[in-house]
Amino acid sequence: MKLSFRWYGEDDPVTLEYISQIPGMRSIVSAVYDCKPGEVWSEESLAKLKTDCEAHGLVFDVVESVPVHEDIKLGRGEVDALLKNYCENIRRCAKAGVKCITYNFMPVFDWTRTQLDKPAPDGSTSLVMYWEQLKGLDPLHDDIHLPGWDSSYTQEQVRELIAAYGALGEEGLWRNLERFLKVTVPVAEECGVQLAIHPDDPPYPIFGLPRIITCEKNLDRLLSIVDSPANSLCLCTGSLGCAESNDVPAMVRKYAQKDRIAFMHIRNVKILPDGSFEERAHLSSCGSLDMTEIVKALVENGYEGYVRPDHGRMIWGETGKPGYGLFDRALGAAYLNGLFEACEKEKESRSF
Repeated sequence: MKLSFRWYGEDDPVTLEYISQIPGMRSIVSAVYDCKPGEVWSEESLAKLKTDCEAHGLVFDVVESVPVHEDIKLGRGEVDALLKNYCENIRRCAKAGVKCITYNFMPVFDWTRTQLDKPAPDGSTSLVMYWEQLKGLDPLHDDIHLPGWDSSYTQEQVRELIAAYGALGEEGLWRNLERFLKVTVPVAEECGVQLAIHPDDPPYPIFGLPRIITCEKNLDRLLSIVDSPANSLCLCTGSLGCAESNDVPAMVRKYAQKDRIAFMHIRNVKILPDGSFEERAHLSSCGSLDMTEIVKALVENGYEGYVRPDHGRMIWGETGKPGYGLFDRALGAAYLNGLFEACEKEKESRSF
């Protein structure tokens, strides 16, 4: 596997120097953050990311994410021009050495949480999604500002988008995803890039918005649209794992066997009795996911793709972007290193 770390560029308080000191760290996961969805990224910005990473002994070969414009998801407006720009971004990323591009097809919001700094008994804080805090909220009538929602949208724009997606429905969203894939995957194939779709987070409807990248059945449908290694998964254990119906180790095993996982986001969550969830430390005993079984499924199927520790808690007094501090993600990376080494040695011992 190729161990990687999310970095938000020069404004990120977690520096490349610090990231490079994490044992086994190889790749940087980043993006061009000064472009709006639908715009073409500058070659200069991509080249600078590459140079900055290489100066610290790191490789910039994963992009997270190239955002998909809402009009592509809704199938309206200047879709052909937006798809053309998306394909050009794939080409420019490939020219800079990128091998994996993550994206999502979530309506309006990339992810939904109700609190970014929920205190735990040990004093750490983390991201949570509590149904009790969502109860009674109606974005079509109330002014709502939930953590993780794009603050560039006005409340009127949010209402218009939610209404548009409600009219579109799940099958409409599937049609538009199919159109997107049939245009972009051939370009990715030509460029030697894997497109890796991130699951919906959380993987079930909120406020009536359709969600389609949610479960094994839907992942199968996605992969069958264009049967190509360039149409792959960014399998996020925390996103899929916050729905109790998803057997995450089994899903990892299945798609690793098929060689359709390009990128693994590995983190733990604790599912609460009412279906709410809390993000937890990576250790298996801290949450609801069996991290050893997840890593074993990868190792036993010869997984050689990218892995990154995902959202971490804020610990030891660290401040910064919630979920993306240095300390707990570095602990997660060290934990994953240990799991992979143990599983790989176990696999080797069985081969003799």
